[in-house]
Amino acid sequence: MDVSTAQKDSTPQSEYEKKKQTFITRTIWTFVMITGFFIAMFAGHIYVIGIVTAIQIVSFKEVIAIANVPSRAKNLPFTRSLNWYFLGTTMYFLYGESVIYYFKHIVLVDRVLLPFATHHRFISFMLYVIGSSNSTILRYIDSLTRTGFVFFVGSLQKGHYRFQFTQFAWTHMALYLINVQAHFVMNNIFEGMIWFFLPASLVITNDIFAYICGITFGRTQLIKLSPKKTVEGFVGAWILTIVFGFGMTNILMRYSYFICPVN
Repeated sequence: MDVSTAQKDSTPQSEYEKKKQTFITRTIWTFVMITGFFIAMFAGHIYVIGIVTAIQIVSFKEVIAIANVPSRAKNLPFTRSLNWYFLGTTMYFLYGESVIYYFKHIVLVDRVLLPFATHHRFISFMLYVIGSSNSTILRYIDSLTRTGFVFFVGSLQKGHYRFQFTQFAWTHMALYLINVQAHFVMNNIFEGMIWFFLPASLVITNDIFAYICGITFGRTQLIKLSPKKTVEGFVGAWILTIVFGFGMTNILMRYSYFICPVN
């Protein structure tokens, strides 16, 4: 009797301690990430863009890894190189478009930058298309002309066509879904920090309120896919996020740093 009673008493206690430790850990890391977010944001636009760039590179790496087959990629020497090359050319094109648009008063009057700005889209197109499959030529021409779409065609090997075209298509879908979105995020930053800070803070706030409301009032399971999600947490987070959004907007619109485009 005493042993079974002790086991029954220890189970709720251990469960409580586990939830308590999880709450403390999440709270600490929440404040650490929020602090880092604010430091980067107030450090300036370039630091925020740096964070966005790092995130898109890591995201691209993770996405292309889904379709990668290491055992087959080893037999194809340029598979990974082409993935990263297409990432580089896409970033060059999209970043260049933003820089030329928002800093035309600097780029278009600089003697060195003017040719790159004037022919930016042509250069980007050539970076993507031009290439060669001849290994002898590859040793003598620069990286601008030995990679790209033609280089991809030249690297095709019999018996690996399906895998290589799968990688090619997957890479371009990843570029479209990740880099294009990051391009719009960067444009939002240039248009005014509020267009970056407010959406990001709403996502963070919604997650925090969903967790707090869930552990406080949560009783009804929201979906079976995620058993810990509750209806009470969802509704509470929805209401509190709307309130936070209205309040934060009224505060941010008072400061030119948030609402004025970069110049």
